[in-house]
Amino acid sequence: MMVCSAFIRAAHEHTFLVRNISHVFRCHQHQAWGSRPAASQFAAQGAPGSVVELLGKSYPQDDHTNLTPKVLSKVGRNLHNQKYHPLWLIKERVKEHFYRQYMGRPRTPLFSVYDQLPPVVTTWQNFDSLLIPADHPSRKKGDNYYLNRVHMLRAHTSAHQWDLLHAGLNAFLVVGDVYRRDQIDSQHYPVFHQLEGVRLFSKHELFAGVKDGESLKLFEESSRSVHKQETHTMEAVKLVEFDLKQVLTRLMTHLFGDAGAQDRIGWAFGLGLERLAMILYDIPDIRLFWSEDERFLEQFHLSDINQRVQFQPLSKYPAVFNDISFWLPSENYMENDFYDIVRTVGGDLVEKVDLIDKFEHPKTHRTSHCYRITYRHMERTLSQREVSSVHQAVQEAAVQLLGVEGRF
Repeated sequence: MMVCSAFIRAAHEHTFLVRNISHVFRCHQHQAWGSRPAASQFAAQGAPGSVVELLGKSYPQDDHTNLTPKVLSKVGRNLHNQKYHPLWLIKERVKEHFYRQYMGRPRTPLFSVYDQLPPVVTTWQNFDSLLIPADHPSRKKGDNYYLNRVHMLRAHTSAHQWDLLHAGLNAFLVVGDVYRRDQIDSQHYPVFHQLEGVRLFSKHELFAGVKDGESLKLFEESSRSVHKQETHTMEAVKLVEFDLKQVLTRLMTHLFGDAGAQDRIGWAFGLGLERLAMILYDIPDIRLFWSEDERFLEQFHLSDINQRVQFQPLSKYPAVFNDISFWLPSENYMENDFYDIVRTVGGDLVEKVDLIDKFEHPKTHRTSHCYRITYRHMERTLSQREVSSVHQAVQEAAVQLLGVEGRF
């Protein structure tokens, strides 16, 4: 093993949610900045027993299905493989670094790269293969996008580790889009991109440069189970820690300048491509990565992927603020459900959502939430009239789909 780091409703109720949120999305799609019509936008709808059509395959819906049209419309975009996109530039720079710095015996690149693995994985791949317990909170419907109880959109590129390791690979990079239900602000988006590196060492490789290394061991005298391998020796762990620190230090210097494996041991790291690009290129808002505006994209059309880029902001258009407050239902309310509705109805017009007030009625003990939704178009000025139409649709969807009582 390696060293590495809701709608809780019946099936008919969930189908009602998906069908109606798709309807609201259709009604307001023309207003959503950066929207890209696709057949997959309306895949997750229909009566119980229907299927989600995604990337040429059909997945039966069940009580775990919680995909939204907003998220489905992003599947298959693969921004990390779109030439001259800022995320593609980051990926290529990392690849170039690993190809140059780490060579195998025949003077070929030590690390292989996988950047076209499909984002639909099984829950076993995403959780069980990484020894994540069945009751671990990271499995919650409120934090993930499920096609059904068996299939989901990967929450991390680590979902592919088991398959690649058991294919006999010892050193590889995985790049891909990952999906998580989260808050709404300039740093968070339900789809983002990760780059992950994995490196394994045999006993000979790890101790080859150590004096009297042949006498050292990878494991202490301890037992192995299906859930846990033997404990690694302190010598092995320290050498692997040092190697990982060197790898990441060299990679960060390259980018920023000076400023489970049987009888093996190894390290793994993961990087968020959006976060790196936002720092490297001073990109202020994560929504921009989905823009098809040439004023944005042409800034990254470089002859040299290592060329420095200082992002020139598009015109800063004013924000429009609207509040929404409602009484919560007695049970099963999760903020990420509300955020999904806001994203689906408002699309990329929504810059952020802040919970600005909580109130508990002293007599009824009912709880009220008040959210401030910030609307801002990245390419033009929004009118209050235009925003009011979208905001009203958010209110109606929240009442209809979450069972809240509006205080509008």
